[in-house]
Amino acid sequence: MSVQGQADTSLVLRGRGIVPGKVRGEALVSTETISGWGGIDPAKGTIIERRHSLFGVCFSGKILVFPGAKGSSGWSGFFQSTRLLGTAPLAMVFTTVTTKAVLGAVVTRVPTVSDFGDGVDPVRSIRSGDIVEVDADAGTVTIVHRAG
Repeated sequence: MSVQGQADTSLVLRGRGIVPGKVRGEALVSTETISGWGGIDPAKGTIIERRHSLFGVCFSGKILVFPGAKGSSGWSGFFQSTRLLGTAPLAMVFTTVTTKAVLGAVVTRVPTVSDFGDGVDPVRSIRSGDIVEVDADAGTVTIVHRAG
């Protein structure tokens, strides 16, 4: 129980830190993989893949929670461009470790956690609008406050 008598809603997901750092912010959750080349607009920090459920949604300054990367090896270059243009996500949390997703996180230079064990799926555990803390140094993602 919290100090004010309400149930404690925090939930800690344990994974492996990919890029170090610790941030707190609003989550943006995609149930679909994200394409870099042709899937995002690095200048605006938005998803532009027409058939994506988050088409037109801005990920800039949010904690991007998604299954992983899809498409070509250019994925990392497009996410690096978001860093250079100031439109990068605040952090990344993804479930499927691939070379393009990991390289994308490294060149974007945002705290990143992945490789969750024991059937833990952050895409199913976290909702868009939740306030989460990504502590990639410890390999944890904590849901601090539920949206709504």
